[in-house]
Amino acid sequence: MLSRPYAFACVLRLRTSPEFRPGRSHGHFFPDPQYENVQHIICCDTYATYAYDFDFENSNGFSRNSDAPPVLQFAFQYTVIVPPEENFKKGSISLDRPKYSLKRRLRIRTLQYGVARNLNELYDSADTEVILSILVHKVISASLEQGVKEGRLLLHDWLVILTAQYNDAYKIVEFGKPGTPLDVAFSHCPQLQSLPRLIFALLRSPLLRLHEEGVHPDYRIYLQCLFSALEPSSLLRAVYPVLSSYSTPDKQAYPRHSLSRAALITSGSPIFFLDAFTTLIVYYSSTADPALPFPPPQNCLLRAIINKLKQERSITPKLLLIRSGHDNAEPFEQYLIEEQDVDGVGLSNGMGFVSFLEQISRDILEYMK
Repeated sequence: MLSRPYAFACVLRLRTSPEFRPGRSHGHFFPDPQYENVQHIICCDTYATYAYDFDFENSNGFSRNSDAPPVLQFAFQYTVIVPPEENFKKGSISLDRPKYSLKRRLRIRTLQYGVARNLNELYDSADTEVILSILVHKVISASLEQGVKEGRLLLHDWLVILTAQYNDAYKIVEFGKPGTPLDVAFSHCPQLQSLPRLIFALLRSPLLRLHEEGVHPDYRIYLQCLFSALEPSSLLRAVYPVLSSYSTPDKQAYPRHSLSRAALITSGSPIFFLDAFTTLIVYYSSTADPALPFPPPQNCLLRAIINKLKQERSITPKLLLIRSGHDNAEPFEQYLIEEQDVDGVGLSNGMGFVSFLEQISRDILEYMK
């Protein structure tokens, strides 16, 4: 609360044009007991994120009249603490010591959206970060209402159905005429290509793992609270961390690697930096030149990046410095998930990411029969 503005005693109202209406809502707020589509928020900052499902009012869907596109309107009323400087800018002059004050404000935002004419346009406009955020909200709700195993199954089935519809839309494989090869990599739609890997990572996440798999229920509840509050770009890092490499602490080698041991071996880089949102790890490989300074000096590029990330985060991440052969590498290796095991229900069965895609292909063929 000291590093960024916060709003208190907030009221959020959502209105839509007549063709559709708000459905289920997701986020750290609670509904007004009297009015529909009004939510109360105790406290939030600029990173707070809320999600809504929408339902059509009838089977006609959106109007095809371009003069009347779908419209959303948000009204957000809140209280903020105004610093003394802002009061002085308004011309108030006082000999007393300046004091902070509370201000009640109202912001109204009206948005118009275009309507996709077909599935191809819909796929082209997809935002993977937002899709992941909504999926996490839904999986958390399903886990709380029906159990973690059911949440895993729903997530797996969602990917199967999406991939099957994509293959049908692009005439790769049609319903009722299943065949091979299927396209499970969304090669015709760059916007969706990262989704299978993100779903695999989410199935591997402690968010969807049981106590007998080594995840304490209290930790899973913590992740439910954290993930449901993160904005999409931060949530993406928490689900699928960013792994980069450095040839020296002052020179980046590659900005992004897949989360696999093979990526570490083939890159040939001596230093790796992993950003998992709540945890930052600097890892020196066993092949790193002993002359490279460890830990990274305070005045190097890598340290500057680390300090910047720690300053920007809503939660200060924990920093781990690991040197292979000298320190326990398990905290780093646990993030190399692409060779780890997961199946449709998230249980270990000897599958890595490639095998996971093969299982998705088999399930799609069964679904499209």
